[in-house]
Amino acid sequence: MCGIVGVFDLKVNHMELRATVLKMSKKVRHRGPDWSGIFYCEKAILAHERLSIVDPQSGKQPLYSKDCNLILAVNGEIYNHQEIRKRYEKTYKFQTHSDCEVILPLYQDKGPAFIEELNGIFAFALYDRVKDCYFIARDHIGIIPLYIGWDSFGNFYVASELKALKESAIRSRSFARSLSLQQRGGYDTMV
Repeated sequence: MCGIVGVFDLKVNHMELRATVLKMSKKVRHRGPDWSGIFYCEKAILAHERLSIVDPQSGKQPLYSKDCNLILAVNGEIYNHQEIRKRYEKTYKFQTHSDCEVILPLYQDKGPAFIEELNGIFAFALYDRVKDCYFIARDHIGIIPLYIGWDSFGNFYVASELKALKESAIRSRSFARSLSLQQRGGYDTMV
C-alpha cells in the first residue's frame, strides 16, 4: 500500500501549490512510510508515499522515464510486470526493478490503450511533459482507492484518500472503478 497525491491543470503558482501538496501527502504517509518523493513543474505536481515491497532499493517514486518526460506515481501492484518487462527490455532502458515502472514503456508504445494489458491492483497518475497531458487510471475491479477533486481555482486533484483532498478541494468524489481519465488540450476524456 502506497499513497499518491497529484495536481494537474494548475491555475496558480506551482511553488505555492507545492507546499499544499506536501501537506496533503503527509495525510497519506501512513500508507507508505518508507519513502516520500515529489515532482513539480509549472503544469503538474505528483507526490508519492512509498511502502517498499517490490524493489526496496531502487523503486522510489515518482518514477521517471529515462528522458524525464514521463512522470508516474502508483499505488498498487502490477502482477504481470515480469512478462511486460521482458517484452520491452530491448527497447526501453529500465531504471529500477519496480513492478510499476512497466507502465512507462507501455504508455510510450500504446498510449492510454495500454491499460487493458495491466493485470493487477493499482491506481496511478501519469504526467506526460511533451504532450502536456495527464492520464489517471484505476484497476478494472476498483480495489485500490482513488479520489478526485477540484479547488476554487479549478486545479484538478487526485489522491489515495479523501482526507488528503480535504486540504484544498472544494468538490471531491471517488474515482469510478474501471475508469481512466486523460486530459489533453484542456479537455478531459473518459477512456
